[in-house]
This record gives sequence, structure tokens and C-alpha cells, in this order.
Amino acid sequence: MTLDSLFDAIAAAHQAIRPQARVTPLEHSPALSALTGCEVYLKCEHLQRTGSFKFRGASNKLRLLDPAARRDGVIAASTGNHGQAVALAGGLLQVPVTVYAPASAAAVKLDAIRALGAELKLVDGDALAAELSAGAAARRAGLPFVSPYNDLEVVAGQGTVGMELAEQCPELDAVFVSVGGGGLISGIGTALRRLAPGAEMVGCWPSAAATMHASLQAGRIVEVDEGDTLSDGTAGGVEPGAVTFELCQALIRHCALVSEAEIRTALRLLAQSERWMLEGAAGVALAGLLQQAPRYHGKKVAVVLCGRNIVLDKFVKAVS
Repeated sequence: MTLDSLFDAIAAAHQAIRPQARVTPLEHSPALSALTGCEVYLKCEHLQRTGSFKFRGASNKLRLLDPAARRDGVIAASTGNHGQAVALAGGLLQVPVTVYAPASAAAVKLDAIRALGAELKLVDGDALAAELSAGAAARRAGLPFVSPYNDLEVVAGQGTVGMELAEQCPELDAVFVSVGGGGLISGIGTALRRLAPGAEMVGCWPSAAATMHASLQAGRIVEVDEGDTLSDGTAGGVEPGAVTFELCQALIRHCALVSEAEIRTALRLLAQSERWMLEGAAGVALAGLLQQAPRYHGKKVAVVLCGRNIVLDKFVKAVS
């Protein structure tokens, strides 16, 4: 799929996933603007249904299923936002959903997935073990596996964030996005390439877990031993052959690697200035802006706040 055809898919999704997916606000932040010297706008994806942009991609993927797939259901793997998004999208479209998750995942996140109607399968091991188990189960059953990023129909759903940004503030100079597998920044970047070509895409990573960044530097997808990070939503490897790799190569203009201390500072700032308790990945994007602010002094920038934090103890520990 070319960037032009992906844009067409994003434009179609922008209309088709309404009213299920919300148009989230783009809020000007006087406090962060004064701090950085930029005109800072916050794209409030933590106010999306299930608290994350992931609902956009899941909704788009499931709406495009053929009748047999809708009847038989789908399989996903997740410890949190993606699983909740697929579960809710499945419930709204009457598509059965099974989510594989590590047994060690936070109980509050597992409970949230169950409450949204998905069948939950717990797997011994980490997130990768859950993903491998889910993929094998999908192949055995002949069911679609809903990837959080390695699927152009999912990327098209995430790209509706970019469509909204272009409508809400078409004169943006830069957009800061936290990057895991690259689905969100690929979708936003594709939309803005057509609608707001002056907006630079800035990819932001925790330095402890930056597989896509290392892959972009190497010119190929590489394996990286990632460390612990507050941004667990962006942690994890990039699948060989992931469709997002070439998209990230084409669309990301600048990169920001941020430390755990910088993420913690950003989360604290968001809590103090905006009164929002957000997850680590949202802190990564703001930390990227704080680091790169001199480059954009006096310019209009957006920070995509990609999810709210539902684990109170973890948030308190992060900002303490």
C-alpha cells in the first residue's frame, strides 16, 4: 500500500468509525506554552473510549471484517489498552473477541478487558509469550489476529487522529508522538503529509526501550534488549516485516530519546498543570517536546497524549 492509498483508507475510516470513536479535544495549554516557549496543544486521546487511541484502530479493523469473520470472532494479545479496545469494538459490532494476556499482568487491566465482554486467556510468561500463543491459536482456528500495529487497517484507524489534528489546528509546525510498534505515528504522519505538510513528525521513545528507533538507525528491523520503563505501552520488539517500519522511515522527521527521569518529570507536569493522571507513554511524548522545545520556539506544536493511567499505585510511584 502506498502513502496515497493509505491516506484514502484513513479518510474512509475517519467517516466510518463514527459515532463509535470520539473526536477528542485539542486543548491549548497555557502552562506548558509558558514553560517551553512554544504554543502547546494537547491531543486528548486519553479521553477516547477505553482511554486510548487503540480503540480507533480496533474499530476500523473489525468493521472491515467479512460476515464469516464477524460471526466466528477474532483473537488479540494485550496486557491493557489494545485488549480493551478490541473487546469494546467487538461488543459494539457483535464480534466475539478472545484476548491472550500474561497471567502476571495488572489485575485491574485484566478485569477491564473481561468487563468489556472479551474471553480472556492467561498465559505463563511475558507479553511476547502471550502474543505467540495468540498468534498460534488464531492460525489453528483460522481466525483473524488483530495486531496492535502490524496491520494497515489498524494503522488507518489510528490515522484518524491526524485527520482531527488537521481539522482542529491545520497550521501545526510539529506533532510529538510516543512510538512503540509505530502504528500511531504512521497513521498520523500519513494524514498530515496530505493535509498539513508543514507539520513535522517527531518520534519519541524511552531510551530504555527504543526498538523501532534502533531499527530506523540500522536501516532494518533489529532485536534490542529493552529495559524496564514507565512507558510499558510502547515497550516491546518490532515484528520482522512490520508494515510500520517503512512508514516510520518515510514519515518521522526528528527523533527524541528520553530518560526515565524525563518521563517522570513530564507525568508530574501533566498532573500539576492539567490535572490529568496519564500513563507513561503520554509522558514520553511530552518529555520529547521538553527536550526539543528550543527547535520549535514560538511555533505551534501538538503532543498526543495517548492514554490514561488506570493503575493508581503505579502512577503514584512514577511521580513520587
